[in-house]
Amino acid sequence: MKNRALYGLPEEVLFCKKCVISNQRPASIPEFKHKKNREDAKYMQIDKDGVCDACKHAEEKKIIDWDKREGELLKLLEKYRKNDGSYDCLVPGSGGKDSIFQSHILKYKYGMNPLTCTWPPILYTDYGYQNFKNWIDIGGFDNVSFRPNGRVQKLLTKLSIENLLHPFQTFILGQKNLAPKIAKQYEIDLVFYGENEAEYGNPLADNSNSLRDKSYYTMNNFNDMWIAGLPVQELIEKYSISKQDLMPYLPIASDELNSTNIQIHYLGYYLKWVPQEAYYYAVENSGFKARPFRSQGTYGKYQSIDDKIDDLHWYTTYIKFGLGRASYDASQEIRNNHIDREEAIALVNKFDGEFPEKYFKETMEYLDISEEDFHRLCNEFRSPHLWKFMDGEWKLRKTVK
Repeated sequence: MKNRALYGLPEEVLFCKKCVISNQRPASIPEFKHKKNREDAKYMQIDKDGVCDACKHAEEKKIIDWDKREGELLKLLEKYRKNDGSYDCLVPGSGGKDSIFQSHILKYKYGMNPLTCTWPPILYTDYGYQNFKNWIDIGGFDNVSFRPNGRVQKLLTKLSIENLLHPFQTFILGQKNLAPKIAKQYEIDLVFYGENEAEYGNPLADNSNSLRDKSYYTMNNFNDMWIAGLPVQELIEKYSISKQDLMPYLPIASDELNSTNIQIHYLGYYLKWVPQEAYYYAVENSGFKARPFRSQGTYGKYQSIDDKIDDLHWYTTYIKFGLGRASYDASQEIRNNHIDREEAIALVNKFDGEFPEKYFKETMEYLDISEEDFHRLCNEFRSPHLWKFMDGEWKLRKTVK
């Protein structure tokens, strides 16, 4: 008898033969449609030869004519460039390496006049906040930051853990949905995100052009929206939250966007994107600093470091999908020829699933969740086809080899 697979996960766990990711890796879904059962969710595709879509895309990048792609970028920029001193593009970000790279290269290499916008982390790390300030002060950018209602954000984040085991949902919703609204407000028709999600495992077809799919950042009907695993109307009725309280987390209305000429592009479609190179660029041009210590759950220090809840997010990913932060990081580094698969397996075995104790107590106190309740929730969200309890501890049934 097979063990039950939750969340529509593939019942048989398969690992890519080139990297260390498995077919349990979730593809992106519109976050405002995220339900506990992950209805209609898609997962990493691994072909009959045992190769995942992300590795296949990495091979495709090697034969792309990047000079031609840059030429396409130059034409796009000329179309939207303004000479009256107003902003001609918008770059959302929190001052991490990728938003620094995007905004800086657009301004100082290509001569654009970007406005940057920020949905701040839930609980800033000291070094993350310093990197944000350096982005603006050393990098030299105008910035619009939107700080949401703290009481509502805390409640929604707590509910997203209780209902979805997803501590990062409120940040993702805000980060992804803020930019189109700011673009409309400031009459900016060109918005840039960094890498397409297909770089890491969304369907390959998603990378066929530079435009972000509108289904990820527009809505047709408020009442069809979900936040924290609950319909918005239930949140309003049960938790005394107003529609106005929820609107910052929700996407722009389709008819509102259609009344503009806004386009949202991935800069990574036009420029070859290598995370390590973006890091070095950010250090040199904006004073970006890595963490002063290794990120728990992995071996690196410079990715996803601005929010104290980041580490918890990666731990819950490990619980739900059997893949932790080291699996993601090592797979990306294999694809960029920085490490080989043997090294990656050793790193995954050493660091994946490491408990994020550094900020754990502070995070639980902020959210008013007891440590015992959090661990209970983790156990409830473990999929039986991934996990077994033996010798007094939870163990994955299958690990990368």
